[in-house]
Amino acid sequence: MTGQWTSRSRAKITALGTYVPQKVLSNDDLEKLVDTSNEWIVQRTGVRERRIAADDEFTSDLCIKAIEDMLRRYPISLHDVDLILVASITPDHTFPSVASIIQDHFDIPATAALDISAACAGFVSALQLADGMITSGMHKKVLVLGGETLSKVTDYSDRSTCILFGDGAGAVLVEHANDGAFIRSSSVTCGKAGIHLYRSGLSPRIANQPIAANGYIVQNGKEVFKLAVNTLVREIPALLNASGHALADVDWFVPHSANLRIVEAVCEKLHFPFERTLFSAEYYGNTSSASIPLAIRMGLDRGAIRQGDTLLLAGFGGGFVYASTLLRWTV
Repeated sequence: MTGQWTSRSRAKITALGTYVPQKVLSNDDLEKLVDTSNEWIVQRTGVRERRIAADDEFTSDLCIKAIEDMLRRYPISLHDVDLILVASITPDHTFPSVASIIQDHFDIPATAALDISAACAGFVSALQLADGMITSGMHKKVLVLGGETLSKVTDYSDRSTCILFGDGAGAVLVEHANDGAFIRSSSVTCGKAGIHLYRSGLSPRIANQPIAANGYIVQNGKEVFKLAVNTLVREIPALLNASGHALADVDWFVPHSANLRIVEAVCEKLHFPFERTLFSAEYYGNTSSASIPLAIRMGLDRGAIRQGDTLLLAGFGGGFVYASTLLRWTV
């Protein structure tokens, strides 16, 4: 199933906050756990370090700290937030939702609260939903988060996955605006590829195929690589063409930071300059739904992203799901 739409947006991003845990897990540290090396990891993934949540630190804690960072940076209030959307595949609980925990923590008086499970496409999917809810008139001020504690569901005896994942969170405020900044969005689902990237839950099977029902992330790296590259190379030009834009109009390409080699391959096939991409996994690892806001924060901190820039956000991951949004940066 695939979908693409121009929203005639009435929404824009007005604030951004991020957080990563204090503990650093370096490639040298991983050499002591599994048969790997710093050179091998960097060559294949571009990852040098990742951040790891404390034993008593969970996704809601990271999200709360990302919101607190946002409140320190911008003159905003959460009192009139009327929808909270949290993208995460590592919620504290199946229920209550992380969004409900955030509502309680900040004592937001009248808001809906939803968690979204779209793996590494979760943050972009949540942005699309926020834009749609505001543009429809149902909501006016939406708090959107992507947060993960992937270290808690990573098998540190499996060198194919433990070298990749880290923990972090990002938060944005999306508000009603007559000059909406969301230009066009696209989503794609390929459910038959779900067997290539999963974390087991109640069922020991996916599409009648037995899985490793151990609660850890399981990934077929070669298949995920091909799926990610082929999907982005196919869907990005379609999105841009439908919006009346070209790759040359994109100031910054912000793909999900899964693996540097995926990003390089996509840029090469699209003939897009790699130096105009933002990548957060080098020092944070693959943080799933948090990787895009973390990459944007890094771009802002070094003065790369400026107000009015056109950003192309693209998330892809377990499902297999894909979501992209072309927008103007308005923070």
